[in-house]
Amino acid sequence: MPPDTRYGDLVTARPADDDLRRAEQRAQVQVRLLIEPSELADAQWVFDQVWPSGDGSTQLPRNLMRALVHAGGYCSAAYRDGQPIGAAFGVAGRHLQGGHWHEHLHSHMAGALEPYRNQHIGTALKLHQRVWAHDVGIDTIVWTFDPLVRRNARFNLIKLGVDVDGFEPNFYGEMDDGINSGDATDRLFAWWHLGSARIAAAMAGELSDLDVHELVAAGRDVREVELPEDIVAVRAADPAAGLQWRLKVRKDLQAAFADGYRIIGVADHGGYVLERTS
Repeated sequence: MPPDTRYGDLVTARPADDDLRRAEQRAQVQVRLLIEPSELADAQWVFDQVWPSGDGSTQLPRNLMRALVHAGGYCSAAYRDGQPIGAAFGVAGRHLQGGHWHEHLHSHMAGALEPYRNQHIGTALKLHQRVWAHDVGIDTIVWTFDPLVRRNARFNLIKLGVDVDGFEPNFYGEMDDGINSGDATDRLFAWWHLGSARIAAAMAGELSDLDVHELVAAGRDVREVELPEDIVAVRAADPAAGLQWRLKVRKDLQAAFADGYRIIGVADHGGYVLERTS
């Protein structure tokens, strides 16, 4: 997918190291790269706490983590007072761009322990990934996220400045962890084009919720896909209602994409804002 140019041409971003340092200070963590098996154990432990398997097995065997990091992947953990409280893991990937294969980092897992969520740890982890990618010559980071989780949509689109392109229903199939068990794994794809003007705007705090009525009044061809306020709470209280939301959002997104719309942001009352591009 080409970078979003609605914010102008690619620009030289604010120094990535400075953004990371500010994020670490705000989250009160230090993010460290993990390479050796003894270090990778910290990330493995975090993942197993965040996504506990139904059968008690680990999410990522440490030998597999070691192999994928050695093959060009990435792993880090966020530490507070010397203890790991968040972690991120990614694998080397590639995608077709202009008829040629282009390298990217596929960020497979990133999360923080329950007591430390909503403390900006996710931002620090992603910005550490960004610095690492710059250092190794990778200019794109890609990951998936559940389209129903409103806070993730806002985090990705507004706080990080990703482009969203691609939707796969039930992408991972059935999963037995404590978050995804019993639900279809529909996923949107986030494309983080490092050095883009959109990321620079996000880092400067210049991206915000969109007013659909203002966009329509300005003559833009936009539509909104409504999201539940908190799908996790909905599913816990009423799994049938959670499934209805899953199917509704799937249908709405697929129809919008088929009609030539793409996600450009988040509405001021929480849904996706899409604009026709073709």
